[in-house]
Amino acid sequence: MEKNTSYKNELKPFFSNLFDLNWKFGIFLILIICIPRFILVLNANATANYGYIGLIMILSALVPFIFLNKHGRREIGLTKPKKYKWLLLAFISGLFASIVLYAMGYFLYGNSYENWYQYIAKSYNIPEGINHGDKTILFIIMAITGMIFSPIGEELFFRGIVHESFSKSFGDRKASIIDASAFAITHISHFGLVFLNNKWHFYTVPTIIWVLSMFIVSLLFFHFRKRSGSILGAVICHAAFNLGMIFCIFYLL
Repeated sequence: MEKNTSYKNELKPFFSNLFDLNWKFGIFLILIICIPRFILVLNANATANYGYIGLIMILSALVPFIFLNKHGRREIGLTKPKKYKWLLLAFISGLFASIVLYAMGYFLYGNSYENWYQYIAKSYNIPEGINHGDKTILFIIMAITGMIFSPIGEELFFRGIVHESFSKSFGDRKASIIDASAFAITHISHFGLVFLNNKWHFYTVPTIIWVLSMFIVSLLFFHFRKRSGSILGAVICHAAFNLGMIFCIFYLL
């Protein structure tokens, strides 16, 4: 049976002989990237060695360039924004969302490790009693890193090639729900399964809130990809979210 050629012009010739750009390919991508990432993040939380997390983000960013041709990369939003005003709105919205999530966590769980930001802060290794100048420098380093690696890697992957794969089969709306679900579940490794006092714990209700929050912000990221006409809208919204989260961890917890 001949493959559906309507999908093939977005994949590079070698891969177009192996895959169609459809929901099966989307599942394949999620499996080969998200499962190893999930394991690596859990291992990093247990060992405090986060070196491989940057590598998985770089790999995520490279996936569209590995599989897609120039036309395919344009289709996932690797193009100039059509409406630049949405980039500013994306930044403001991402920042606001991160602060809302901080307020929710602090109101419900205070400074306990059931507060998602409090647990994530553990990985930042902010020294106790650090002076203001050194704390500012550390914040700038963490903010720059957080605004580059995961926003670019995750958006090119989830809102980019994964979304486009499912969109070819189910349309944009259902595809955004699927990629948001994959994004949210993957983030259980960042908070949900927590490693404390050399033991693994699972916080059921906080995890549900966290996953739903990640699902909603994922939809927000896609909203700005669509509105701006470019994946850059999603990247900027995500980068602003990370900036807000890091600021909350450094100065509000």
